[in-house]
Amino acid sequence: YIQYLPFVSCLQLHQSLGIPKPLEEAYAHLTSGDPKTFWISGQWMTERKGGSDVGGGTETVARKLPDGSYSLHGFKWFTSAADSDMTLTLARIVGPDGQIQQGSRGLSLFYLKIYEDGKLNGIKIQRLKEKLGTRPLPTAELLLDGARAHLISAEGKGIACIANMLNITRIYNTISALHYMRRIVDLARDYATKREAFGKPLKDHPLHMQTLARMEVQSQAAFLLGMELARLLGLEETKMATEQEKHMLRLLTSLAKLYTAKQAITVASEGLECFGGQGFMEDTGLPTILRDTQVLSIWEGTTNILSLDVLRCILKSQGKVLDVFFSTAQAKLEAATRQSELQASVQIIQNKLQKLKQFVRRMDSKGEAGWQLAARDFSYTLAWIYEGVLLLEYAARAGASDTNIYAAQRWCQEDVCLVDREEKAGSYNSKAVSLDKSLVYDGYSSSLRGKL
Repeated sequence: YIQYLPFVSCLQLHQSLGIPKPLEEAYAHLTSGDPKTFWISGQWMTERKGGSDVGGGTETVARKLPDGSYSLHGFKWFTSAADSDMTLTLARIVGPDGQIQQGSRGLSLFYLKIYEDGKLNGIKIQRLKEKLGTRPLPTAELLLDGARAHLISAEGKGIACIANMLNITRIYNTISALHYMRRIVDLARDYATKREAFGKPLKDHPLHMQTLARMEVQSQAAFLLGMELARLLGLEETKMATEQEKHMLRLLTSLAKLYTAKQAITVASEGLECFGGQGFMEDTGLPTILRDTQVLSIWEGTTNILSLDVLRCILKSQGKVLDVFFSTAQAKLEAATRQSELQASVQIIQNKLQKLKQFVRRMDSKGEAGWQLAARDFSYTLAWIYEGVLLLEYAARAGASDTNIYAAQRWCQEDVCLVDREEKAGSYNSKAVSLDKSLVYDGYSSSLRGKL
């Protein structure tokens, strides 16, 4: 999944742009079924100051050439799919007066081929990155020294242009999280049938089965969220989505990415423990799963960045997105309310929804500062509730198994509502801001700072 992520996101962007003239050749290669002509694409956004602050961190400049193309000059610090055939990248156009516009509004989107006439296209490879995980995916530091590129967005509209690409990469990140969870759980449950300890297989030890059951529920909940996201994307791409479904797609794209990433990291770590010492041995291949999951909460937007994106999504819609979330969740719970085995679990989720509505009303009176402090916990709460809703909906369908019902019940028994607890603890007021900083920097001295 991870290796194809840049390719698919770029393909989606080509489609959303209506295939501008410079991209016609690239689109033909990206959609080719012939291995000899098929291309893979990269996406080179991150620079030395980079990360999620693309607008403040991009220093690459683009100078217009007589033939209408551009010459790019800059340093791309973290380039995934460095072995690709083409890439999309951001740069600032140098105006006729030699000036460039700073900030997000100064960024434009460019397409460039990695090779021209069999040679690197003004690209100098500085070094390959030594990474914790995703090692089969080559990531490099690249110097763009006159790389010839084509402008494919309107000038200064690069950030808006890559919005579709970011949505796709975040959805692929979610799918990757599902894959890692399913992989480690499947390996662990198979191992439990073969490994014996204290005279019996691990599967006959109740505490071990309890641990695996908790991992399984996490995996199932994440899977349902990921598939719901994929369903909404399909409706949107085929222009069949209602306004409500478009709102849910916008919200769930960020929610699913941030929450399933955290679930995958937790499940992978717990999964290694299920193998005892073998989980720590490189020759088993198991540590690779844990290493690879670590990136899921980092690239395509960290947890904090995506939590703030959830807030932007709600504010931009003037609260409409949140109204749709509540109504959609309630509608999905209807079938479950008619099943006696699920009624207690449904009541738990409905109570959480009611508490969340009350929390939103209280926070609206506190302004932006309070909301920012609550953003992460708020996003976790939304995701936890919605995964519970999906588990209950799945358990209420015709033909649902006893284990489907039990999975939904177990999820709801966790009784999670982070924002309610943290608000009562005073975590979202101005005093908490000061105390948090004091706690972190108590005993800190600049003379003892690290070398990073």
